[in-house]
Amino acid sequence: MNGVPLLSIMIWLPALGALAVLALPRENVAAQRSVSLGAALLALAAAIGVAFRFDPARAGFQLVESVAWVPSWGISYTVSVDGISLWLVLLTAFLTPVALAASWGTVERQERAFHALVLFLASGLFGVFTAQDMLLFYVFFEFTLVPTALLIGIWGGAERRYAAIKFFAYTFSGSVFLLLGIIGLYLLHGQATGVYTFDTAAILASLQLGALRLDAGAERLIFGLFFIGFAVKAPIWPFHTWMTTAHAEAPSSGVVDVIGLLIKIGAYGLIRFNVQLFPATAAWAAPAVGVLAVIGILYAAWIAYQQTDMKRLLAYASVSHLGLIVLGIFALNAQGIAGAVAHMVNSALTTGALFLVVGMIAARRGSRELKSFGGLWKATPWLGSLTLLLALGSIGLPGLNGFISEFAVLQGSWRSPGLGWRYALPAILGVVLAAVYLLHMYRTAFMGETPPELAQAPDVRPRELALLVVLAAPVVVFGLYPNLLFGPMQQSVTQIAHGTLPFLASR
Repeated sequence: MNGVPLLSIMIWLPALGALAVLALPRENVAAQRSVSLGAALLALAAAIGVAFRFDPARAGFQLVESVAWVPSWGISYTVSVDGISLWLVLLTAFLTPVALAASWGTVERQERAFHALVLFLASGLFGVFTAQDMLLFYVFFEFTLVPTALLIGIWGGAERRYAAIKFFAYTFSGSVFLLLGIIGLYLLHGQATGVYTFDTAAILASLQLGALRLDAGAERLIFGLFFIGFAVKAPIWPFHTWMTTAHAEAPSSGVVDVIGLLIKIGAYGLIRFNVQLFPATAAWAAPAVGVLAVIGILYAAWIAYQQTDMKRLLAYASVSHLGLIVLGIFALNAQGIAGAVAHMVNSALTTGALFLVVGMIAARRGSRELKSFGGLWKATPWLGSLTLLLALGSIGLPGLNGFISEFAVLQGSWRSPGLGWRYALPAILGVVLAAVYLLHMYRTAFMGETPPELAQAPDVRPRELALLVVLAAPVVVFGLYPNLLFGPMQQSVTQIAHGTLPFLASR
């Protein structure tokens, strides 16, 4: 297996599957579903192969595949994984076939194009999480905008066009700042070393060895350009408004799970570029970023409680989760960063699964409004039980996946010289508020008297049951065996956190 380019196979298999789907006859829906699901499952198999070849005892980039792209400009096709990107790769590979299978029977038009766009989006996400060349990262980063905007704009809700345009405008504008930061760092590295390259590992080595020395003003400017690009993508408060609209109007099928991975790109970029490349400026900016994170946690949690549309409630819940993730990242210690990465995985699983549940019950009632529901547990006990498990996982009940990642973030924040208890205590309040709005949603929808219109509502169908069980399984497994989640990332997280220690010590 050492000679097999597993990363490239994983990246490009979904895109090739998308082209194969588009070549099929429009009316042959069964073949379209089989080919798209087959491509997604093969990509999952390749991702599992990557996980088996990954050595958790080593820090830094592994399984590097590199081919010169435009060597005169220092551009290469270089992909790799470390302990942080590994989990995001596995998450993408896991959620893509779930999203495709969940769409069967719920996408009423242009199903061939729908499957192709989901697969193209998966290839873009794989590329983002594995690209070691900064320009290649940017290409994949931008590419994800197109299939996402089309998925929302064609198959979304009543305000789908507005949501798609807002999503594209916000995230494309933010990526302009990212591109300026990449070009600036490229030019500064070339002027300092004589080597013009976009390779992240090479630039990191030059910064650590002193071959590239940036004065405080230049470093903070580059840091700020990267931060704006990723803050919009994440999105950090107050750049969050596109996400709540996009999530609320996204198709009710499982594609929202994959679209939800887009916000993980922003958080991943903050770790990979802002913290890893500029630890001094990250330590300087941590208190201010922490304020934005805490505001996002509390503000989004409060707004979520007031929502009557269940998808909008979950969209604001995602913003609140993201604030917790950013707080963990800018704790700048191993506990906080590891908790942030774990929470990226855990929140994607639980919130994504809850979005899928909302789609299922909305299909039974024809509405997403909470006031239209009540007593669903009596009519759909299996659906009620699985939904409760997922909600408790999202809340962070001990023994389920959300608890350990939230605890690690809060512990890291409390111990951080740049943050401390003044930031951790409001974040704890945000966790409490999460329990309030999610249990309120569950009680309103599933408890109490059953409306006549829902008395005969069907319980989960076999395919729905299989999808929810698949998503619920890691919620339990990671809760009971958290080292499965934290172990592979530990060396990489420790290495990044170690780079910030000299600057935190001076605070």
